[in-house]
Amino acid sequence: MTPTVAHFGKDLIGLEPLTGDQIRAILDTAEPFKEISERRIKKVPVLRGKTIVNLFFEPSTRTRISFEFAEKRLSADTVNIQTAGSSVVKGETLVDTARNLEAMRIDMVVMRHSASGAARFLAERIPSNVINAGDGSHEHPTQGLLDLLTIRDNLGKIEGAKVCIVGDILHSRVARSNIYGLIKLGAEVAVCGPPTLQPVGIEELGVHIFNRVEEAIEWADALNVLRLQLERMQSGYVPSLREYNRLWGISTARLEHAPKELLILHPGPMNRGVEIDSDVADGEHSVILDQVTNGVAVRMAVLYLLAGGAPEKAESAKGGAES
Repeated sequence: MTPTVAHFGKDLIGLEPLTGDQIRAILDTAEPFKEISERRIKKVPVLRGKTIVNLFFEPSTRTRISFEFAEKRLSADTVNIQTAGSSVVKGETLVDTARNLEAMRIDMVVMRHSASGAARFLAERIPSNVINAGDGSHEHPTQGLLDLLTIRDNLGKIEGAKVCIVGDILHSRVARSNIYGLIKLGAEVAVCGPPTLQPVGIEELGVHIFNRVEEAIEWADALNVLRLQLERMQSGYVPSLREYNRLWGISTARLEHAPKELLILHPGPMNRGVEIDSDVADGEHSVILDQVTNGVAVRMAVLYLLAGGAPEKAESAKGGAES
């Protein structure tokens, strides 16, 4: 029997604690939800009556909007809170904010925070479901899930696929969620980037390490290209952006030497001309816009499952389009 998200507990904090079957259940649940976004009326009443708070302590565009689309397409009531316009700037703590929200009888919180572990900290203190939309350098589970879905859609399977994550691994919560998810689903995973941007002991997670991007391109079926997270860097991890592009950037010239066609992913936002050239980002092997589309479906699936839906009933859940 396929496990439901109810077996995970009440929250989605990361992919590390999940089993391969649990991750597959989320991906399989996302599949029928893709069709809703193609309808004339993009709405089903699955979460009608549920109140979801999007609590973002860090700037976000894609993730926040994707969650909001997912919530509204499932007919939930949503409230968006960004700290620049909240009582947090007056000194209110995370727990005080959460408890005040709880007093308003909310059902779920989607939270992004700069501190690793913040999502778990919140989840342990409130009864509402908590979904981690990125916590420090820890995890970004829904991004990992949408990347997995995109790879599965385009390669046909994940088991046995060779996926290399290229770039700023040290500061990347996306890299960690991808590594956990890919390995649990049977992929071979590698990382590639400047030694200064590789976490100490990264090989203990079961990944290969490439010191040159040309080696990664020769080995991989898919490249997931990460941006340099300059806002998290306290000192000079690379000599310059131009030097980074020269040594590590994904360009058409480099891809021409690949022995097979490569799938190109990027979680966004992109620094064009730094980690990825525009002709690659917009090229025929890029599935970056597929990632964005899949992001809404994956987040719909997570919301549906945490609200008590069963994977095997997802197909029927999508049936009631609202007028």
